[in-house]
Amino acid sequence: MTSTFPSPSPSSPGRRSLSRRGVLRGSALLGATAAASGLLGSPLAGAATRPSASPGGRHLPPADRAKAAQVRAEFLHGWNGYKKAAWGHDEVKPVSGTSSEFFVPGRPVALSVIEALDTLYVMELDDELKLSCDYLEKHLDLDIDGDFHVFEAIIRVVGGLLSGYLVTRRPKLLELTREAADRLLPAFTKSPTGIPYTQVNMRTGAVSGNTPPLAEVGTNILEFGVLSQLTGDQKYYQAAKKAYRETMRRISPLGLLGTSLNVETGKWADGTDTAPNPPVDSFYEYLWGGWELFGDRDLLNWYRETTRAILRRQSVTVDGHLWFRQADMNTGKTTGTRASELASFYGGLLAMGGDQPQGEAYYRSWSAVMQRYPVLPEEIDYTDFSATQKGNQLRPEYVNSAFNLFQLNGRQEWRDTAWTYFQGMKNLRVDGGYTIASDVTVSPMALGDLTPAYWFAENMKYLYLIFAAAPRYDYRTGYLSTEGKLLRGVR
Repeated sequence: MTSTFPSPSPSSPGRRSLSRRGVLRGSALLGATAAASGLLGSPLAGAATRPSASPGGRHLPPADRAKAAQVRAEFLHGWNGYKKAAWGHDEVKPVSGTSSEFFVPGRPVALSVIEALDTLYVMELDDELKLSCDYLEKHLDLDIDGDFHVFEAIIRVVGGLLSGYLVTRRPKLLELTREAADRLLPAFTKSPTGIPYTQVNMRTGAVSGNTPPLAEVGTNILEFGVLSQLTGDQKYYQAAKKAYRETMRRISPLGLLGTSLNVETGKWADGTDTAPNPPVDSFYEYLWGGWELFGDRDLLNWYRETTRAILRRQSVTVDGHLWFRQADMNTGKTTGTRASELASFYGGLLAMGGDQPQGEAYYRSWSAVMQRYPVLPEEIDYTDFSATQKGNQLRPEYVNSAFNLFQLNGRQEWRDTAWTYFQGMKNLRVDGGYTIASDVTVSPMALGDLTPAYWFAENMKYLYLIFAAAPRYDYRTGYLSTEGKLLRGVR
C-alpha cells in the first residue's frame, strides 16, 4: 500500500487553526515548493499546514531574562570549548582538549556543528550560525566508505541539516539533507519487510544489522516527512510509514509490542515490551509527532492503541510514584523494574497526547529521583531508586519533558524543576565545556571526558526556550524532534 499524506480535515477533533508564522514564515517556502512541483491542492501540499493539536503557548509567563542569559552563557561556554579543541570534528573531549568522531573513525562530519544549527538560531547567535553554515557548505562530505548507524544519522544528520535549512533558508543545506537521506534510504528499500536495517554504507549502499529495536524502526517519520514536504518527493515518507505499518501488524493481542524485530523474517527477536524505556522509547514519540505534523490518522490510531495498552498493562505505582514495568508482550508478565533516564521524556509525551495527569505524575516521579542524586543516573530500579547504571551521559530527556509540559500550560513547577536540573548539570562543568560522568553516586563526582553532540542540540535549547520567551520560536505551534530539532514553529 502506498503511503501519502492525508488530506486535512477541518472537523478533526481537538484541532485549531494554525497561525501563518507557525510553519516557518507564513509557509511561503512550502507553498512555493508545492507550486513548483505541481502539488498545490494535493494531500502533500495540504499536510504542510496541518494545525497543532497541542494547546500550548496560550498562558505562558513572561521571560525570565536573567536565567535565560545564564543558560545562553553556559551554552557558549560549551560551544567555545568545542570550537577551540575540536572544530570540524564530531565531538569534543573537553577535559583532555581533544576530539573524536561519532560514525566512522577518521571521517568527521562536524556532527556537533550540525547539531547546533537551530540552537544558534534560537539563541540569536547569528555570527556563529553563519560561521557554521559556511563551514558545512564548504567542507561536509557524505561520500564516506563506512557504515553509518541509520537511526543516529537520521535524527542527527538529516534532522540537523533539515532544521538548519528551515531556520536559514540556505538552499545548500537542503541539498545536503536530501543527499544524506538518499544515502540512508537503502536501509529501508533493501529490506524484505521495509523495516530498516541498522547500518548502511554511505558510499556503496550496502546494508547490515538485521535486528533493530523499535526506536530504530520508527524514529524517522518526522525527518523524512518534512523532507518529503519540502522536496515534493514522497519516497521518504512512504519508507518511514511502511516501517511503522509492518511493525504494527505484529502487535500482540494485549496491545503490546516487543523490543526488536528481524527485518528479513519479520519475526520478533525479543518479545519484551520495555516501553517507555529504551530501546523502544521514541517509536511511540514519533507516532504522536507524525499526527501532529502531518495529520496522519493511522499514526494517531496506533499511538492511541499502544498508549492505552502501556497505561493499562505496564503502569505501576510505588510509594506514590508512577512507573512502567517491563512485561512480556504476549502474557503481560512482569520481566523487570528498571527505569532509564531516557524514558523520562514520556511524561511530556503523555501530556501532549491527552493523558496529562499521568504525564505530570510520571514527570514528578523523575523529579523525586533528582532529589536523591546531584544529577540523574542513567538507570535506576524504581522500587528503591537505587542506581543500576551510575553514570550520566549529559542526557536531555528530563528537561525535554519539562519543556513539553511548560509549552502546554506554562506552570511555574516546570520552570523550577528545569532550573534545578540546570544547576545540577554544573557538576559536569569543566574548563573546556561540559562532560559526561562515570559515577554520580560518589563525591566528588567521577567525571568522564566527552561532550555528546546532542548537548548542543537539546539540553540548552530546552532550557533556553523554557526561560527566554524566545522571539524566534512560536510556542503555540512549535514542534521539536526527538533530537530537539525545530521542525515547526520557526519565526
